Amino acid sequence: MTAEKHTRPVEVELKYRVAELAAAERLLAADHVGPFAVGNGRQRSLQLEDRYVDTADGALGRAGFAVRLRRSGDKTMVSVKSLARTDGPGGSVRREELEGPADRIAAAVDWPPSDARSLVLEHAGDAPLVELVTVRQLRRKRQLKSGQSRVEMSLDEVDVVSRGRIVDRFVELEAELQKGDETELEALGAALDAEPMLRRAKTSKLEAALAAVDGATGDEPEAGELSFGGAASVAAREGDRPAPRLVVGKTPGVSAEDHIAEAGRKVMRFHLARMLEYEPGVRAGIDNEAVHKMRVATRRQRAAWRVFGEAFRKGRTKRYRDGLRETARRLGAVRDLDVQLEAAEAYRADLPAAERRGLEPLLAAWRQYRDDARVLLLRELDSPAFRRWVDDYIDFVRTEGAAAVTAGPTEPHRIRDTAPSRVWAAYEVVRGFESVLRWADVPTLHELRIAGKWLRYSVEFVREALGADADPLIARVTALQDHLGLMNDADVTASMTRTFLLEHAADLSGPETAAIGRYLVDREKEVARLRRTIGPTWRGVSGVQFRRTLGRVVAGL
Repeated sequence: MTAEKHTRPVEVELKYRVAELAAAERLLAADHVGPFAVGNGRQRSLQLEDRYVDTADGALGRAGFAVRLRRSGDKTMVSVKSLARTDGPGGSVRREELEGPADRIAAAVDWPPSDARSLVLEHAGDAPLVELVTVRQLRRKRQLKSGQSRVEMSLDEVDVVSRGRIVDRFVELEAELQKGDETELEALGAALDAEPMLRRAKTSKLEAALAAVDGATGDEPEAGELSFGGAASVAAREGDRPAPRLVVGKTPGVSAEDHIAEAGRKVMRFHLARMLEYEPGVRAGIDNEAVHKMRVATRRQRAAWRVFGEAFRKGRTKRYRDGLRETARRLGAVRDLDVQLEAAEAYRADLPAAERRGLEPLLAAWRQYRDDARVLLLRELDSPAFRRWVDDYIDFVRTEGAAAVTAGPTEPHRIRDTAPSRVWAAYEVVRGFESVLRWADVPTLHELRIAGKWLRYSVEFVREALGADADPLIARVTALQDHLGLMNDADVTASMTRTFLLEHAADLSGPETAAIGRYLVDREKEVARLRRTIGPTWRGVSGVQFRRTLGRVVAGL
């Protein structure tokens, strides 16, 4: 090692491959890990895209360096790490590392000056840099402390991407010493070594990624055996079988004589079939409407669990509810950004060219957020865990009596016995907003939207048992929901636009700041307009005619 190399910063860390994501998540959320306690600040999440590059003839690799271009948000940094690594106390890994600002498109000679850039130019000269592999990761991290020592623990869910295709997935836990004594890191390593779901990583992320690209197994085959699984191993285990299908009618088919649990099962089966029907369109990524429809189907199922859930054993059905929540969360992250982008594009369509250009930084950031959210959504849909969950859930919705709570002979257990009180209870919650509606702020009106949603579903799920007179009631509640939904969308868009302006104030030109600011004002005005005009849709639900019709409809049971 030369004297020059001794002056370079050294990265000291522990690295583990994770065999069960939930086990690593528990460690990341724990108050104490070994001698370390949670430091200041909460757990943070960020999306990273690492593009590893070299010259066409591998000059940087031959010189003993890995060069990584990391994009996070709208910034790109270059990291140059030594391929040679030394083992420190307790199995920690030590590698030299230099960092500096970079550009994903420009040649290295055009990057801002830094020691990292100088090292790249020293070995690569003016030769263009070509991509070896891309590693995308969702990183969750938090600070830990022990005395004067500080460690950043991070949990990375990794996608290995080659030529636009995901070729492997794995999960890694890292603990990087940022300040203090390495003996403290050694004690942390001892605690992590005791965790059965963690195993010391023998290769770097780059080495594992290149092995996946080459189709090699090397010393890390377990990377394809983790909870997400590698692409090849997933195909082998699943046998490339088509996605399962459910055959259902045009409606759920709930009758007044149905047991509550079986009525709920019918509703869940109907909307699960819809969810699976839209899944191929979501994967294709051609039509945003597929994401919207699949999300609606998951929402209907989650609502059915709320309406009918008490008829099932909670312990026996928790995995179905948890799976729906995670799928809905991934779909929602994509869909919400689709809605924001569509609204912004509609606003921009009639603007002069200069004003349209001024909005581009905001829309470019949202498009990137949307792309990142889609990567996570596809990761969820591609995982063996998701397919196993679907298979189990299909069995549940097909099997009469599965996980149902046994009702006593005199307990109300049919739809005709329970739906009227359930519907009226939901309506009472909606009516409770009447006394504050005139002064209600946006968060309160969002709560009204949620209350209206449960009223709508309480009626909609048993619509066939209630009869055709229920349709106008559903339409009026839906109109209220839609009005409040548009207000919520505008409010969320205004909040995200405001945040963008604050976080990027130093990066935006004057015209860009002005154009984005005008869009923020437009969204704030839309929130005020929708808040001001809620009266007609509210009266459609709160009026005497609605109540009389609702009473007559439920009395028919």
